Amino acid sequence: MTLPRRAALAATLLGPVAALLPAGPALAGPAVGRATAFAPDREQARLSDPRTADFPRRAGLDDFVTRFPAALRSVRSRAEAERLVDAWGEALWWAAVHRAQGRRPGGDLPAGDDRPLYWTRLAMTVQLADWQPAFDVDRAALRGRLEDASRGLTGNDFSGRPGLRRLFVSGFDPFGLDQELRRANPSGSAALLLNGRRITLADGTPAEIRSVLLPVRYGDFDRGIVERAFGPRMAAGPRTAHAITTVSQGYPGLFTLEAWAGRARSADPYPDNTGALSGGTPDRPVPPPGLAAGPEFIASTLPGEAVTGAVRAPYPVLWNTSVTEIPAGGDHPVEREDGPTPGSRAVAGGGGGYLSNEVAYRSNRLRLELAPHLPGGHLHTPVLTGLPADPNLLTGPEFERNESAITAEVLEVLTHVL
Repeated sequence: MTLPRRAALAATLLGPVAALLPAGPALAGPAVGRATAFAPDREQARLSDPRTADFPRRAGLDDFVTRFPAALRSVRSRAEAERLVDAWGEALWWAAVHRAQGRRPGGDLPAGDDRPLYWTRLAMTVQLADWQPAFDVDRAALRGRLEDASRGLTGNDFSGRPGLRRLFVSGFDPFGLDQELRRANPSGSAALLLNGRRITLADGTPAEIRSVLLPVRYGDFDRGIVERAFGPRMAAGPRTAHAITTVSQGYPGLFTLEAWAGRARSADPYPDNTGALSGGTPDRPVPPPGLAAGPEFIASTLPGEAVTGAVRAPYPVLWNTSVTEIPAGGDHPVEREDGPTPGSRAVAGGGGGYLSNEVAYRSNRLRLELAPHLPGGHLHTPVLTGLPADPNLLTGPEFERNESAITAEVLEVLTHVL
């Protein structure tokens, strides 16, 4: 879909519907149909905190939530429902991208803040779950379509313009929200800031970036969201990527380029955003369910030493070659500073045994299958700090400075990966 068509779509969605539903109430609760037995999952249940409604409102995205129920009520068939959630999801994605890049004014939260998209999408999933149409629908499938479209997985292809290098990047939603509801994720901010951008690489050649934003949920990974996101960008053709880089939030005070990704989950008892556990620990790592065959460890093919030598401020960038493995013939995990040993079993890549390691493994396993010549790897950003001590303040000067500094350095790192 071209940009003019997306603009027309958004105007259609957020124009006539406005007459049907005035700007309204809280974004947190269900707003569609009669009472149902719908029970929110742990992620959706956080919408009961009134602060979550402030993120869409203070970013100028609240129209998506206040008007989505009326749009759902206008649907008369399953096919219409599918088209509607696709269209609204894409419109939400592009609204967040345009806001991050200064083309959509609204609200007083910083433009690059990734949290409004997260909380807006989540509120819309509750409304979709609570909707009571007069015909049968597959709610899980509709939610999947809304999620994919609002994360950049659809309607977000490279332009295919000759002479442009193409870099595909993924970021993540906020996580750890039970400890701090206001948390953001700088990898998500970077994904929004960079999607569709044309940049100049370190060697002077022009490049285009496309990005997606992934959920912090084991179930979505089990259902193949990483493969759906990366597969089309590595299929042969004029719009295939020239490099892939997964990005997530990592360690305090520094960037790390991870040299290895491991084929294991081992992060329990740390849950995902729904409270689910992986079933794997450092002593008992487990492979992700249904993951296609592949090696225990996959090496990054990004130019790690070149990047770390070229980008040093404001945060240092380290080339991390460490892994955790169970050596061949052994039964206990061992940490290695210089990569895995032959015949070992993966416990954790350099980035651990959580979903940041898994997105690197899955995307690069697919790269080995579809386009082994492409550079690919994983970048961990510094932890984003600086939230105000007052829990009712959603942002503050230190938080905004840190977010801007991290996302700017992500861009600087990416200019050196091709």
